[in-house]
Amino acid sequence: MNSIFKISLVIIVLISVVGCNSKTAIKKKELTAEHILGNPDYLAISYGGYRGKSREENQPTILQLKEDLKLMHAMGIRILRTYNVQPKLPHAANVLEAIHQLKKEDASFEMYVMLGAWIDCLNAWTDKEPNHNLESPENEGEIARAVALANKYPDIVKVIAVGNEAMVKWATSYYVQPNVILKWVNYLQNLKKKGELSKDVWITSSDDFSCWGGGDALYHTKDLEDLIKAVDYISTHTYPYHNSHHNSGFWKVPNNEFHLSDKEKIDAAMLRSKKFAIKQYNAVKSYMKSLGVNKPIHIGETGWATISNGYYGVNGSRATDEYKQGLYYHHLREWTNKEGISCFYFEAFDEQWKDAANPNGSENHFGLINLKGEAKFPIWNLVDKGVFNGLTRGGKSITKTYNGNKEALMNDVLVPNTEYNR
Repeated sequence: MNSIFKISLVIIVLISVVGCNSKTAIKKKELTAEHILGNPDYLAISYGGYRGKSREENQPTILQLKEDLKLMHAMGIRILRTYNVQPKLPHAANVLEAIHQLKKEDASFEMYVMLGAWIDCLNAWTDKEPNHNLESPENEGEIARAVALANKYPDIVKVIAVGNEAMVKWATSYYVQPNVILKWVNYLQNLKKKGELSKDVWITSSDDFSCWGGGDALYHTKDLEDLIKAVDYISTHTYPYHNSHHNSGFWKVPNNEFHLSDKEKIDAAMLRSKKFAIKQYNAVKSYMKSLGVNKPIHIGETGWATISNGYYGVNGSRATDEYKQGLYYHHLREWTNKEGISCFYFEAFDEQWKDAANPNGSENHFGLINLKGEAKFPIWNLVDKGVFNGLTRGGKSITKTYNGNKEALMNDVLVPNTEYNR
């Protein structure tokens, strides 16, 4: 009886283990955008793995991408945003392949992608005048490549984003009218209906809050209304950092704070920056609801640079340093996690190609980890916790900027400024 009992017990345990593993496998396989977006256990981030000054000449290798993916995974990141699938820039395709390989090497590795398809107007990035009323013939191929990658990696690609800041009119080199974005969103939605693209892939476009109706009435068009109804969710951008120069009312130290210490003034300014971002998010939500629409809104981009020799530096708004970046990062994570909003924080690593001719240009310095493999102030706590132990970037262990000396870091922190020549 004892032997029979033991054998039965083993069988029951095996059935239970197999059953649990099967449920886990099914659960992971079935995760969709609906499950991961807005889920605080699936933190999101914008990712570009470029380490050189030229994207064309310095494509990250699969091994370099794996380094980055492991670092982001250690940070708790589970959803990445990429921006284009252009043939000359195989970065996104290589990111997907790198994730695929890591998942095969380690069944516990989990990472999903919001795959961007770049959209341009006619004559964008040429010596001809951009025609914002017509689209580039390259857009068709860009969408086709995004669909092919989504079908090749259905366990990884959960969102396709049509265009990045492709409708906002300050993108004078390439912006298109909303009807172009609407055309491709509808095209992808029809592919889902025909079974040529998974019905679980969510379709959106990622753009400035104003383009989603949260700002200038100039953008309030019938095409935008139709676009809001066509996407599966709205991906909106908000940048208090840039507005510290361009729309600085919230950035100015109010009269009733003049008596505060410099640090207290800075802390208060960063809380106002958080409220500024929330205000822009809510403006998009309000416009959407005014159309009788109710669907998720997530943040496709927001971030804070740590070096600037331009509008945001010492001779400008003085918004730029790691202390302010740290406050903004944690304020935004706290708010969005609490509210069930995904925040694709911009961005994981510094990228020097963005303003290659100006090394101290702010666009090069939005990353949480710099090109020396140093974790900036927002994630010093992760270094302290040892989450990067055994991991490297470019062969270097991840250490803290300023050698972890906060007093030295604070020496570079300045009180907000709005009184300067613009």
